[in-house]
Amino acid sequence: MSEGVHWTASREPHPARDAALASMDAVVRGAKDEWVALFAPDGVVEDPVGPSIFDPEGRGHHGPDGIAAFWDLAIAQAERIEFHIHDSFAAGQEVANVGRITTFLPDGNAMDAEGVFVYHVNESGQIRSMRAFWEFDRAIATLRPTE
Repeated sequence: MSEGVHWTASREPHPARDAALASMDAVVRGAKDEWVALFAPDGVVEDPVGPSIFDPEGRGHHGPDGIAAFWDLAIAQAERIEFHIHDSFAAGQEVANVGRITTFLPDGNAMDAEGVFVYHVNESGQIRSMRAFWEFDRAIATLRPTE
């Protein structure tokens, strides 16, 4: 597991938990193609769920092209990203991870998105959906210099 994934929750094997860990690991390493390949062809990313600066209509980013565009719009803009997951609940084909995502911005600031991050996988273990429940205003309120 990459250095930027701080996981203190259950590591009990589960297909959705395994996919979530692989997703976080790819994000931390900046492995865009690897990350996009974790998703099913009909996969969707909602990060955050609902209308946001990343998705004004709140419909999510669909399929490989939409998911790759989300990477370019949101993930690629960060200097680095760290995940701090302190709880994880797996059920059925899904996992809900509770924690914080810290985004380090190129301008020398960082911000935290506290939330619940839900991954739903298909029978092959590919991610059908990744839904991130966090509040933009709360994250912006944590904006601070990193030095």
